[in-house]
Amino acid sequence: MADNVLYAGRQLLDRQIATVEGRSVGKVDDLEIDVDHPGGPVVSALLTGQIALGARFFGRMSVWVTSTAQRLRETGDTSPRRIDVRLVSSVAATVTLRVPHGDLEPADLERWLAEHFIGRIPGA
Repeated sequence: MADNVLYAGRQLLDRQIATVEGRSVGKVDDLEIDVDHPGGPVVSALLTGQIALGARFFGRMSVWVTSTAQRLRETGDTSPRRIDVRLVSSVAATVTLRVPHGDLEPADLERWLAEHFIGRIPGA
């Protein structure tokens, strides 16, 4: 079996994602699969955040988690946070990215907390 073959559900889902300097980005909540890839289906992106997590639940729990996350969005975008798989440098106990934290788009919850709480603390 080739070294680049993963059992995606077992080796990626619920793993912590960290940047090159070790800062946490979140967890892998879902995967984006490219089924039209010439070599067969491949993972094209890691999806993270409450919207991606909500899709893994059923019924009212799914609606509650997803709608809460969508209310925190500044834009009308309803897609989860997407991290291109080309940014991944290694997969072990933690999925490590090859980019620094500042190069990633901040998560909606981080942005909302910075604006409504952290930004109001004197000297922050």
